[in-house]
Amino acid sequence: MRLNHFLLRHFVLVALTLATLVQSVGVPLAQVTQPAAPAVSQPQPAPAPAPAATPAPAADAPLANSGLDQALKDIEAAKKKLAAYQESAKVNSDNDDGLVTLSGQVDELGRAVIATSVGLRPRFDQIKNRLAEIGEPPKDGQPPEAEIVTNERNALTAERSQINAVTGDAENLSMAVNKLINEVAETRRRLFAATLLRRTDVSMSVLDDAGSAFLTEIGKFNDAMTGWMVFVWKFKRLPLFTALLLSLATALILLSGGYRIFGGYLKRDDGIEHPSYISRLSIAFWATVIRTSSLVALLVTSYFFLDSFNVLRPDIAPVIAALFGAIGLIYFVRRFTNAVFAPREPHWRLVRLSNRGAQSIGACLLAMAVVNALDYLFGSVSEAMGSPLVLTVVRSLIAAMIIGLILIAASFGRPMLARGGDPDAPGRHWPRGMAIILRVLGVGLIVTALTGYVGLARFVATQLIITGAIVVTTYIGLLSGKAISKTETFGDTFIGRFLSQRFKLGAVAIDQAGLVAGLAIYAVALMTGIPLVLLLWGFHIQDLQQIAYRLFTEVRLGGISISLVGIFTGILLFAGGYLVTRWVQRWLDGNVMARSHVDIGVRNSVKTGIGYLGVGVAAIVGVSAAGIDLSSLALVASALSVGIGFGLQNIVSNFVSGLILLVERPFKVGDHVVSGTAEGIVTRISVRATEIETFRKQSIIVPNSELINAAVGNWTHRNKVGRSEIPVSVSYEADPQKVMDILLELVNAVPQVLRNPEPHVEFLRFGTYSLDFELRFMLADMGDGLKVRNGLRIAILKRFREEGIEIPLPQSDITYHRENALPPAPAAKPSMEENLQDKTPKDDGGSVRQLRGKAADGSLKG
Repeated sequence: MRLNHFLLRHFVLVALTLATLVQSVGVPLAQVTQPAAPAVSQPQPAPAPAPAATPAPAADAPLANSGLDQALKDIEAAKKKLAAYQESAKVNSDNDDGLVTLSGQVDELGRAVIATSVGLRPRFDQIKNRLAEIGEPPKDGQPPEAEIVTNERNALTAERSQINAVTGDAENLSMAVNKLINEVAETRRRLFAATLLRRTDVSMSVLDDAGSAFLTEIGKFNDAMTGWMVFVWKFKRLPLFTALLLSLATALILLSGGYRIFGGYLKRDDGIEHPSYISRLSIAFWATVIRTSSLVALLVTSYFFLDSFNVLRPDIAPVIAALFGAIGLIYFVRRFTNAVFAPREPHWRLVRLSNRGAQSIGACLLAMAVVNALDYLFGSVSEAMGSPLVLTVVRSLIAAMIIGLILIAASFGRPMLARGGDPDAPGRHWPRGMAIILRVLGVGLIVTALTGYVGLARFVATQLIITGAIVVTTYIGLLSGKAISKTETFGDTFIGRFLSQRFKLGAVAIDQAGLVAGLAIYAVALMTGIPLVLLLWGFHIQDLQQIAYRLFTEVRLGGISISLVGIFTGILLFAGGYLVTRWVQRWLDGNVMARSHVDIGVRNSVKTGIGYLGVGVAAIVGVSAAGIDLSSLALVASALSVGIGFGLQNIVSNFVSGLILLVERPFKVGDHVVSGTAEGIVTRISVRATEIETFRKQSIIVPNSELINAAVGNWTHRNKVGRSEIPVSVSYEADPQKVMDILLELVNAVPQVLRNPEPHVEFLRFGTYSLDFELRFMLADMGDGLKVRNGLRIAILKRFREEGIEIPLPQSDITYHRENALPPAPAAKPSMEENLQDKTPKDDGGSVRQLRGKAADGSLKG
């Protein structure tokens, strides 16, 4: 005991001396015991003035050039930005565009603050763990600790306090940022509502002022357009044609690609009298989307290239943009009405309308689209020319009243298909409820506009036509995806037939491809329709960008933050790891182990082990890439352990047993095993069960735990060499030595029989009616035993017949007595005796049993 105390005391002294020397050369103890954090470096104490002295670093020493210093600077800069944004929110309280820009800036500031706070967490955790290792300072009455330990604890405690202070500031700043975001959103909602519900006085004086302003605007616009066109023709001719050619090329590429992929769904075949529902839906959706997208690409790229080449003047650019938007709107509604109503092709029509009704409804929708487009275009012209607001109000008033009159006129039509189903026959009136809705909408628009709520009337009129068309087109896309994803439907389409012929896919694969195609159509329809509807209802592109960013990078469920991009990346990494694992398995099995002539069982074990290892690593990498903290799975692991204790014992037992079988390899794939009632060849070993195929080709699934806990016979454990036996019985008249010589001669003539150890004939016993021998020989492959034994039996039987050696039949005497029978007459006694023979096959392969019985009355009594 004294020796132990002595060694311990000297060990402590040596350790303290070493620590003092390390401190004297300027290396902190924290860097010796643990690596420095990458984000925030460990504070460096000042070098000692003399080797004998060990000065303690100040607890509140400044952390120059550290991550904490940078975090402090970032927080101070964020506070200044927040103050500037708060002031900007007050200035732009009536400017929606300015509020949209401000909202994006504030949102970015909030993400930066959160990133700063999160960046300090690794260093905070390191300090916490190190303080736990050092422990609490000694209490009164306890031996004092080394000075260097005290200094380190003080420095870490001071740094932790600073990190807590910075983190607290970041949390307060984040709350202030969220408050400002909510205030901006509320201001935008109030501004939107005020714009819609703003009332304008509608009187004859207003109309007179609007007429005068309209004439002035025409003159200004004419002068501006003329001057711009002359300038472009003289000085910007080449950039103009270059921009138009580039935009045309972009649109043609998109259109040609759409025709190449969806060519079968862009044009109706007049030769088909009764097209299927899926064909009508697909052509309606893709013809509208692809052709409209091509025109939109042409218009957008044209504006982009014209603006990039400085062809557009600042006063002309908004007018050109409005013109392109009006053209796109009118074309989209035209394609939509033609796709849904098919005025001249009733067999392709998606709704039950007469020919005349389809034409009239299509014309009404197109007229409302033209009115909306012209209102939007003229409004942009007024804004560019600096026209008074009264002109915009009167123009919107006229547009709303025209659309209301169109709705009222449409409500009195007879568009519904006749009861007989003839599209050329006069149609029927609208359903009563639909006609009332159209009239209420029309009258409501007119009344709303005349009472001065022109902004609300214009908004409702725009949404009726544009939002309605977009929603119906999106719905048609969803119906098309649903129809294509139905069972045994995709194979009848053009793309399905192409895939089947090109890649030789079967019916099941084509059906699965149809499900994928349906989901893709769902995605296209929703990702096209939802953003357009949101833009029409007052959202800006910046709003959609923020929504998309939050959706894909930060979806919060309570206290958990989920990133869809991270999850998608994790799924891709897992899939990539899985594919790489399968490739490594095939490569090792087909190149390395096959060329090395490795046993098939070893190959199977190696393949299985690599598969489990690769899938496990891929799962860990995928989960980490998805942003899921593996430490947070501790609760799941504890719940799983409870489940194992209650009901998963067998599953876990089989899993562990499977790993033992793969590593220990008491048997392998291809072995001939006997386990309980199962006997056959092992065909597969997994972590849960082992598959054994019997000689009758029956697959028996045996849980691994049974194979571990029970006795298992393996005929081919280390090799396939095994002994085989053939029992032989001869009559007592045969010469035993001659029999043994014949058997050895026959067995030595078989090439599959091993010569070392050599075959052997055992004289077993003197049987009741025969001399019993057993031919024993070794085979290199136990799988050949059945064929070799059958051949030897046939050869033995033929040779014994040639040599006159008899194989006796088993015999026994059985006497039957009849109960209460009278004594038979003496003369009849010889005739009543009968020899009854009953020959039945014996189990030992060919001998015959002979039964000899006597009956007093000629009958057998059992």
